[in-house]
Amino acid sequence: MISEIGAFALVLALALSIAQVALSAAARLRRSAALAGAGEGAALGAFAAVAVAFAALMHAFIVSDFSVANVAANSHSAKPLLYRVAGTWGSHEGSMLLWCLALTGFGAAVAGLGRDLPRGLRSLAVATQGVLGTVFLAYTVFASNPLMRLAQVPAEGRSLNPLLQDPALAVHPPFLYAGYVGLSVVFSLAVAALIEGRVDAAWSRWVRPWTLAAWSMLTVGITLGSFWAYYELGWGGWWFWDPVENASFMPWLIATALLHSSIVTEKRGALAGWTVFLALAAFSFSMLGAFLVRSGVLTSVHAFAVDPTRGVLLLIILGVTAGIGFTLFAWRAPTLSQGGMFAPISRESALVMNNILLAAATATVLLGTLYPLIREAMTGEAISVGPPYFNLTFTPLMVALLVLVPAGPLLAWKRGDAQGLIQRLWVALLIAGGAGLLTIALVSPKKAFGAAGVALGAWLIAGALAELVERTRAFRAPAGESLRRLSGLPRGAWGMTLAHLGLGVFVLGAVFEVTWKVEAAEAVPIGGGVEVGAYSVRLDDVRPVEGPNYDADRGALTVTRAGQTICRVQPERRLYIAGGQTTSEVGLCYQGLSHIYVVLGERREGGTYLVRAYWNPWASLIFVGPVLMGLGGLVSLSDRRLRLGVGRRREQAA
Repeated sequence: MISEIGAFALVLALALSIAQVALSAAARLRRSAALAGAGEGAALGAFAAVAVAFAALMHAFIVSDFSVANVAANSHSAKPLLYRVAGTWGSHEGSMLLWCLALTGFGAAVAGLGRDLPRGLRSLAVATQGVLGTVFLAYTVFASNPLMRLAQVPAEGRSLNPLLQDPALAVHPPFLYAGYVGLSVVFSLAVAALIEGRVDAAWSRWVRPWTLAAWSMLTVGITLGSFWAYYELGWGGWWFWDPVENASFMPWLIATALLHSSIVTEKRGALAGWTVFLALAAFSFSMLGAFLVRSGVLTSVHAFAVDPTRGVLLLIILGVTAGIGFTLFAWRAPTLSQGGMFAPISRESALVMNNILLAAATATVLLGTLYPLIREAMTGEAISVGPPYFNLTFTPLMVALLVLVPAGPLLAWKRGDAQGLIQRLWVALLIAGGAGLLTIALVSPKKAFGAAGVALGAWLIAGALAELVERTRAFRAPAGESLRRLSGLPRGAWGMTLAHLGLGVFVLGAVFEVTWKVEAAEAVPIGGGVEVGAYSVRLDDVRPVEGPNYDADRGALTVTRAGQTICRVQPERRLYIAGGQTTSEVGLCYQGLSHIYVVLGERREGGTYLVRAYWNPWASLIFVGPVLMGLGGLVSLSDRRLRLGVGRRREQAA
């Protein structure tokens, strides 16, 4: 009965989304506050109805109701409770319901928190959110219904993919979808502004908090997915340029560009057309990601579905929605304000270069992701594009971008001072150069590119701190005045500093891990060992253990250095009984910022076991850095100047 209530609620949500479109559009045409309020009420109702459907599906997973086809295909009664809950969004159908929950939730947020928007713009934004909600709810109801019943109920389910039965993967999709779908608000505001014909500084200010919220969630979501891949897949890496990874990375790059472009539009009235274009592109890339993951065109551990028919429907949704948005852009682009002029050396110029490099980087990732698909469709020849391509194309663009990052906040608007910039950053330059030279002297004189990467990370961190020093006039003003300035800094400034610091921390971790990583693999008997860098990894024992829904061989390994015991790890090789699938559970030994990473392989003839060990220096920074970046975004979002629903505008133009 509960599943039937959920199915009804899902259809009701579709009807309410259609009403949301009709009422909000009519409100704009008739300039009616009553109709606008009704449209906003329909948006809130659609969200509530999807929440009921989502709760019904979650209940079916928790109680193992195998009469629901989605539960029978993706759950098992022996599965732990956490993974039964996570199974709600662990399949294609469930993930689409999560998408619709986030989409209608953001639609309700626009209706409830957009009171400072001009009435006409708000009505059009709510209507556009309703259109998006309608098409995705229709797709879910008619092509991917997660609450369909089975005529014959199985005694047991087929269980969820074992790779997805992991704590990080339980929370990764909600964060990722909050970021993906949060960009729909930016898309809706862009469409509304193009219809209204007003893209100005006020519009840019309204766009920024939504972009910042989505960007922060997407940053955390991607980081959780990367950490899961790092310790769950047993490959010893954290980013593989997998097409599905790229599908989440491209919206993040565009959202990053949009954050910086909107600042120029807000402060100087420039780049209005480009900012609108990015607002449309950000959610278009999110929809492209949904298509790639669910169409069956990609083979990946991250992919959900292999049904080409449903993939075609998603491609149609992408083509129609993005096509309408960019058609409106082409119509309005000639009339958009060009804004004020600025000198080649200025904050505007730095942000323009930031956007050019981010756009070019996105294009390289898009080409590397889609080219194999296009080539196979045209010639039938299957090829792959891997790290060598991205290292040659993406990395140089990012290096150029990162070199520029500390300069932007220290330049003046309209016309900057190159000499003054050098004076503000000379200490950061010395720190970066010293870090690079110390790396060559103390770590490895033969790894010049690695030392340059360390210098780049130090440059980002020192540059972020230099901007803080400049704001507080530290070392130039009395200590009391500097402390007063520090305590009075807006949260937006703290958030930017934290995000740039996090970027530098990530660069340090990534450079160290990639450049000085050590790997060893050997088949060893009980009592044997593997040498990895300065460490010895000894296999002490392997014992069978029984988990809640799996059987495993659990290894006991001791890590030593110079004869001293450093730690003990217990990697596992698991067999999930329901699906007959085998997975590896990594053993991680934390040594400061570095990891000793151990994987237990299969048993060989003669009683030996394959043991793979990695020394991953400074690997913790790879995950700490993006968390700091996401936290910086949330700190900025708490700034009263950006907080949603604060500061009602006086422009009440219809």
